Amino acid sequence: MRRLAVVCVLAVAPSLLAQAPQPPVWAYAIPNPPPAGAPATPPAPDTSMKQLPGSTLSFTRQQISDGFGPADWFPGDHPAMPDIVAHGKRPDARACGLCHYPNGKGRQENAGVAGLPLPYILRQLQDFRSGKRHSADLRKPNTNTMIDLAKSLSDAELQQAAEYFSALPWTQWIRVVETDLVPKTRIVGNLYLPLEQARTEPIGSRIIEMPEDEEETETYRNPRVGFIAYVPPGSVAKGKDLVTTGGARTIGTEFIPGKNTPCITCHREDLMGAVDSPPIVGRSPSYIARQLWDIQQGTRNGDAVQLMKITIAKLTPDDILAVAAYIASLPPPRKAASAASEQAR
Repeated sequence: MRRLAVVCVLAVAPSLLAQAPQPPVWAYAIPNPPPAGAPATPPAPDTSMKQLPGSTLSFTRQQISDGFGPADWFPGDHPAMPDIVAHGKRPDARACGLCHYPNGKGRQENAGVAGLPLPYILRQLQDFRSGKRHSADLRKPNTNTMIDLAKSLSDAELQQAAEYFSALPWTQWIRVVETDLVPKTRIVGNLYLPLEQARTEPIGSRIIEMPEDEEETETYRNPRVGFIAYVPPGSVAKGKDLVTTGGARTIGTEFIPGKNTPCITCHREDLMGAVDSPPIVGRSPSYIARQLWDIQQGTRNGDAVQLMKITIAKLTPDDILAVAAYIASLPPPRKAASAASEQAR
């Protein structure tokens, strides 16, 4: 009898595991390891000078991605950067402008920090420093970079960076498209890049966020070129329901509670945030999904996210996808962008 029970448990266990919620791996975009026999030596450096339309400057590939002085193609687009944003601090703190761009909009693999409240940015930096915030997928390299950076900078340097980015406007940066099919992609540095322009691959339960123009983003790091996010059909409407009502229903006279507190309860109806709740409208769906999953898994433990853990505890990965798709699809209010522009001047 005992032997039979063990056999039954072993037979059932795989099905139980299959039913367990799987993380939104698409949001982390971790590349596969290189195949055996792949060349270990990098290609020869490209020393040719690169230029962008609208910019009077020119840089080599190495200068564009220099961790301690990356290219600033359009210095007139933003206020003067503090040295810590423009150049970082050797040896451990790369320039904030390398990953987040001088305009603070960042890319799919990191955070868009422009227009976030100053206290919120400072709190996140302190959470990185204290160990309260890390990624649910430990292979996510730039999260570890942020932890090292926060530990290596002084409070004054963190303050300077936070003040700079909080004063920048957040304007629309991501275009959301509902589709059944997406281009086949490869992952380079946690960034999805297309292998072809035709949409031939089923999207499934994923968001595929990629540059509007691969060369402009990957080669030139052009801060004027944003992203396109392909999302499954119906996900924006489902996300709107979860964000605005929590999925609650009234059938006849019976009220059926939703699975989460509506996001607008804390982030306001315009999703521009209030007090400890940051503005989330129009931001990267990959980033939003990563943060929701990280909070669910307990790898973000700052004081301000404790209520979030309760609020989103019942969301499935497909719910998280839908919430992220809806939030990303909304254009930021013009008034907010104008106010931040005035503050930056």
